[in-house]
Amino acid sequence: MRLLDRLAALLEGVTIAFDQLRANRVRAALTISGIAIGVFVVTVMSAAVHGINAGVARSIQAAGPTTFFISKWPGELVTCTGSSDSCPWRFFPPLTVDHARALERLPIVERAVADLGTQAAVSYGGIDLPSVRVGAYTPGWLEVSGTDVVAGRDFTARENAGGAPVVLVNEKLAERLFGDADPLGRVIRAGGQQMTVVGVFRTIATAFSEGEGGRVTLPFETARRKLGTDVSWMSITVKPRPGVARDAAIDETLTVLRGLRGLRPGQPNDFHLTTPDKVQAMYDKIVGAFFLVMIVLSAVGLLVGGVGVVAIMMISVTERTREIGVRKALGATKATILWQFLVEAATLTSIGAVLGLALGAAVSAIVRAVSPIEASIPPLAIAAALLASALTGVLFGMLPAVRAARLDPVDALRYE
Repeated sequence: MRLLDRLAALLEGVTIAFDQLRANRVRAALTISGIAIGVFVVTVMSAAVHGINAGVARSIQAAGPTTFFISKWPGELVTCTGSSDSCPWRFFPPLTVDHARALERLPIVERAVADLGTQAAVSYGGIDLPSVRVGAYTPGWLEVSGTDVVAGRDFTARENAGGAPVVLVNEKLAERLFGDADPLGRVIRAGGQQMTVVGVFRTIATAFSEGEGGRVTLPFETARRKLGTDVSWMSITVKPRPGVARDAAIDETLTVLRGLRGLRPGQPNDFHLTTPDKVQAMYDKIVGAFFLVMIVLSAVGLLVGGVGVVAIMMISVTERTREIGVRKALGATKATILWQFLVEAATLTSIGAVLGLALGAAVSAIVRAVSPIEASIPPLAIAAALLASALTGVLFGMLPAVRAARLDPVDALRYE
């Protein structure tokens, strides 16, 4: 029976809260808007971060769980102070294509692909795109990148060796340059050089996967010879053969690469080896900054809403003093009055939370439609938003509720 009484009191409190909302629409709207803004910020940023996380995770996993990366720079966030001790990797000798070839000859390695990235202007007909991401690879890049060719073909080893002027474009760039026309065989200008499109590829869409105009892939030697791309910052992606443990492949790779670079026992590596786990950890650090901003902004919105709750509930207590006196005269206890006003405050903030979630869901759908970010609101964020808003109502509504509960029934009945 006690549970039923509680439910009845809860329902009564919610009903009274809606009556008060209708009676004081302006004050209620101001309070609800503060809560709604805070929840909206949490919802949109959570949806964006969740979508970016999913895309990055898929991109990292697409290369394979045993794949690892070798580069001149560390696979983590570092701060350079200007001294050689803070960032010694700046003075490391560059990796070379010969290093990649030597690693690919290892029996335990399936692929060792050299790659480098740059930006270039791309044009076709009257369309000029000033900034397009360009990826230059040695043969085998499809096997380590999680990319599929959906039309045409990949470049060949002979084309790479000869620096042939051939390129593959991703679907986004093909659509921007050629519309509905067949892109295969068409000649575009990339970095000021004429290139023939031999294929169209599809990438795993993430917030970081595409530049302003899409992506172009071309042979490594073509980038070096035709575009004059600086190859001193190239990296190598190593994919072990099926059944080979990643740690075993890493050990043998380190041994061979140290020998090729003339490092004696005891000397530190003059290169960095990064696993997908480290890449994910570095990314998580970056995302942590977004979460901090999200928490601060949402806290400001909830604080504004909470102050509004105090104001509107204090006014409500003053206006309903005689009502409180009547209820106490009829047997209502302090706990009953306290419970009623806390339920009203929580209802007020929960309405703001629902509006914020609805608006956040709409914006997330728009982001999903117009960008590669698969923004979606995680269930935990929904639960957290509703819980935080309800707690805000309870905490900020406590002072008015306590004041109402402490009113003397005789004085309350005499109140005008």
